[in-house]
Amino acid sequence: MSDYHALGRGTFVDDSGTEHDLVPSAVIAAVPAAREAAESYGREVRFDFLDDRAVHWMLFQRRKDTEKGSLVGCLLAVPLFIFGVGAWPFWDLVASQKGRPFQAAFICVDAAIVIASLVVAYRLRHPDVADPAMRNMRCRARLYRKIVGIARDGGADIPRLYPYYGMYATSRKFFPEAPELPIPPLPESNGTK
Repeated sequence: MSDYHALGRGTFVDDSGTEHDLVPSAVIAAVPAAREAAESYGREVRFDFLDDRAVHWMLFQRRKDTEKGSLVGCLLAVPLFIFGVGAWPFWDLVASQKGRPFQAAFICVDAAIVIASLVVAYRLRHPDVADPAMRNMRCRARLYRKIVGIARDGGADIPRLYPYYGMYATSRKFFPEAPELPIPPLPESNGTK
């Protein structure tokens, strides 16, 4: 939660780690079609897309989720590249010149390493991917992206790539029974504003 409070108010971090300004909800709400979409989608997924603080928290959660997936993806990419892509040159240069027992052992060991890598990645990422609260956040992020697109098409001054992240593949279903990810309270200001 301290990372959340370290962010400047009204800023968020995209998939590449760059900090951007949050487009105020007033800009989105100024476009009638976007306001209507925000209210309609909001009822559908129990979220106020016109609440800047709630959207800010959702974008923060989305970034944290993306970071976890990126780390697992990087750890998976190395063995898959070496034993998946690198297996073919090795086969052509070395294994094809060896006898059948070596070739069979090579294929078995290579396949076992690739499968083990996939299983490890699945085991590391599956709890986060299957978590209904996180899936709800992904669903809301997908809908927010749609709402912003409607506002941009309606004439709102919104940067072309905003909200500066890609789509989730697993973001279609909303789970109404899932617990909410509570928005942390604002830090005390010690008398200053």
